[in-house]
Parts: sequence; structure tokens; C-alpha cells
Amino acid sequence: MDQQLLLLINRHWTHPVLDQIMVISSSFDMWWPFLLVGLIAAVIFGNFRTRAFLLVAGLTIGVTDGLVVDTLKGVFNRPRPHETVEGVRTLDLQKAKPRFLAIGQPLREEFSELRLPPRTGNSFPSGHASNNFAVATVLAVFFRRWGWILYIPALLVSYSRIYTGSHWPLDVTVSAFIGIGLGLLVPALCDAIWRRWGGKVFPRWHLAHPTLFT
Repeated sequence: MDQQLLLLINRHWTHPVLDQIMVISSSFDMWWPFLLVGLIAAVIFGNFRTRAFLLVAGLTIGVTDGLVVDTLKGVFNRPRPHETVEGVRTLDLQKAKPRFLAIGQPLREEFSELRLPPRTGNSFPSGHASNNFAVATVLAVFFRRWGWILYIPALLVSYSRIYTGSHWPLDVTVSAFIGIGLGLLVPALCDAIWRRWGGKVFPRWHLAHPTLFT
């Protein structure tokens, strides 16, 4: 089932316009300059809750990507689709610096060949899916209704990882739940720490903001 769904998304449910959208969505190198600008603006102009969100989101990514995802990749060692299945289409932008200069250029498209499966791999879990759903969940925790908007790009990025042949559908689905779980757990722990010890370290801030979510 996993392989059948992969090939449907990767080979059949495709379109040239979707190719461009999915490759751009899947490329972190494309987005990090814009994210950095947004981060700096939020730090400078944001209020207490915005800055608390940034701090907790950064910590959540550190736990998700640096601890959980890396550990599980080493435990499961699942090969990527193009490493084990013949005819998987891999898509990527042309090499360019900065990366956005590759927009509009023909995509790099390759089809995998049948070969012996590798003994190790990095397919599970998906860091893209885990991290994006983790941040989307943290945003929802801090900003409630408006925070849920970030689930739209999180879904798009996660789907793009299957579309471009980088991950199996099951990898992305489980990784999304990993991200959601950690996106709930880490803010809850941070808020508990703030409630317990924030008044001793930052009494004035704690008096005005008894929880991180205010």
C-alpha cells in the first residue's frame, strides 16, 4: 500500500505546475532567507507572547530535529523510495546561489533504477514533516485560531516530500504526528517551568505574564 500510494502521488497525480510548486515547497534553502527576515522582525517588533513563541518554537525544533528525528533515523535506517524502487521520479531545483535564482529554470528530474536496496537510509522519519508540524502546533498553542493557519504550509511541505520522491507516505504521516505530539509537549513543559520558576528569575515579566501564552 505504501509503495502504491507513493507511485500514485509521485508518478500519476502530477502536473508541470505542481512540479514547480512542490519542488519550491520542499526546498528549505529557498525559504531560509525569508524566514530569517521574519524572525528578526518578530524579535524586534513582537510582544512578550511573540518572543516566547519564537523561543519555544526554536526549542521544539531542537528537540524534534536534533534529538527525536536523528535518533529514529539511526534506529530504523529506512532507505528512501528512490533507493529501493525502480521508476521513482526525483525532482529538485537547479543548483544556484541564492537558491531562489533557480525558479523558472528547468527542474532536475531523474528516475531511479532497479538496484539492490541499501542497508541503511534516512527516509524515516521525515525531518521536513516533523519540524513543520511541530512549529505549526506550537503556533496553534500560542495563538489559538490564527495559529492553525500554519498547518496549511505544513501539509504542503509534507506532501511535497512524497511528490518529489524523497519520502514514503507512511514516513510523512507518522512524522506529522511526531511533530504534533512534540509541538504540544514542549510548550506545556516550558509553560510549567515558567509558572514554577519564572517569578524567581524574571519577577516583573512573570507578574505581567503568569503564563507564556498571554
